[in-house]
Amino acid sequence: MLGVTINSIAWVPHPEVWFLVVSSLTIAWYAKHVIEPKAVASGYKPITAAQKRWYFVALGSMWLASDWPVHDVAEAYLYSVHMAQHLLISMIVPAMFLLSVPRWMFELVVPPGSRIWRAVRWSVRPLRLFIIFNGLTSFLHWSATVQWSFDSGAVHLMFHTMIFVSGVLMWMPVCGPIAEWKLPPFGQCIYLFSMSIVPTVPGGWLVFADGVVYRHYDIAERLFGIDVFGDQQAAGAIMKIVGGFFLWGVIIVIYSRQAKIEQDRDIASRRKRDKERLSTLTFKDVTEAFDSSPAPAE
Repeated sequence: MLGVTINSIAWVPHPEVWFLVVSSLTIAWYAKHVIEPKAVASGYKPITAAQKRWYFVALGSMWLASDWPVHDVAEAYLYSVHMAQHLLISMIVPAMFLLSVPRWMFELVVPPGSRIWRAVRWSVRPLRLFIIFNGLTSFLHWSATVQWSFDSGAVHLMFHTMIFVSGVLMWMPVCGPIAEWKLPPFGQCIYLFSMSIVPTVPGGWLVFADGVVYRHYDIAERLFGIDVFGDQQAAGAIMKIVGGFFLWGVIIVIYSRQAKIEQDRDIASRRKRDKERLSTLTFKDVTEAFDSSPAPAE
């Protein structure tokens, strides 16, 4: 078994990725300096500092996952890296992009009342999203589908686009810019927990498979000397554990925030009631309270 290092992998330019990154930065600049003033004048909120940070982190993560060396390692050497790449593109990056998008920008791309608006609205129902996202995830990890993706660059690009779009739709009920499409906090927790269940099936299949699942990765030159079975099991662990822990981490954050809000609301309600009692307290009430109290013992 031959060992390959990152240094021995030839640098391959990916101009399509650079074009995507530069185009995204150009669109962001235009949205900030040209469209935002008009949107604010119409009553919309401006882009916040947090939204700017989310956008640049999302774009940087997308660039990292799509350019050399991650893309080249994922396509030619290690399916575990390919799985991590898909996890970024399908689940983590879409969530960050949605957190960066103000409502007016979304409505500019998807005009309210249009056919695409109605199509998106129809799609972002929890049960439909469960079927769409998990059905696509299962389909894309079928061995024949994986091989088809490697045999055709156009198909590979189409699959990456599909998983990104499905990821954006999947997160709409949780962190999308349209408030009326979002689930209540505890509904979001149940929804995300359900989304963490199905990926454990193909993940477990990869971990416990007896033979090589994807023949494309059964090559003699092994990166860092990682054998095909170890790579396959690592890919399953990433899908089953890392993806699941990410969703459960989001659930914990949502639950903790909502619990804090409810606690603060209860404290404020009690303080308001106590204040109202004190404001309505009369001299007669105080006198009656003293008269009804037992005399102190001598």
